[in-house]
Amino acid sequence: MIRRLMTSVLLALAAIGAGVMAAEPTTAKAGNTLTAIFAGGCFWCVEADFEKLPGVIGAESGYTAGKRLNPTYEQVSSGSTGHTEAVRVTYDPARVSYEKLVDYFWRHIDPTVKDKQFCDTGSQYRSGIYWQNESERKIAESSREALLASGKFKEIYTEIIAATTFYPAEDYHQDYYKKNPIRYTYYRNGCGRDERVRQVWGSK
Repeated sequence: MIRRLMTSVLLALAAIGAGVMAAEPTTAKAGNTLTAIFAGGCFWCVEADFEKLPGVIGAESGYTAGKRLNPTYEQVSSGSTGHTEAVRVTYDPARVSYEKLVDYFWRHIDPTVKDKQFCDTGSQYRSGIYWQNESERKIAESSREALLASGKFKEIYTEIIAATTFYPAEDYHQDYYKKNPIRYTYYRNGCGRDERVRQVWGSK
């Protein structure tokens, strides 16, 4: 795959420079902000999409919903950890609601496929909404039911489950689309992400 080859090179460079260390799990940021956790395939792309949404303060790439403690990218990408590539979104609830985040998320993924997103295949690329309280659970589940009731989809494979520990990905994955815009654009276009999103959701 395009991205796997690119990432292998980045891993080698990172290991030479400072070594790739497993990140410790962190908790939600305090203050007048909230967090939300989503998985939609390549976390570079999900991070880039969410950071364009007004009210979102930032997005952090990482791993979640698996069993291995302190996973590394190499371990997660092998598909053996149970983790999926995910993004933790920090947002200002006075400017954007959780409902809006969920709606925005749906319209940037392909919920019709199981254990894959676009050109990336495997359970580590499955899509998901990981709720952190009952309010989020109800909003996420209601949004899925509304999509099914609309008749647009016969089935939705995006998992909606309680959030577990979110492990931030290695530094070289964070803000990848800003640090490596040419490589990022090459990957995104080659993966056909935006084209498939338009097929699923339309141009708007």
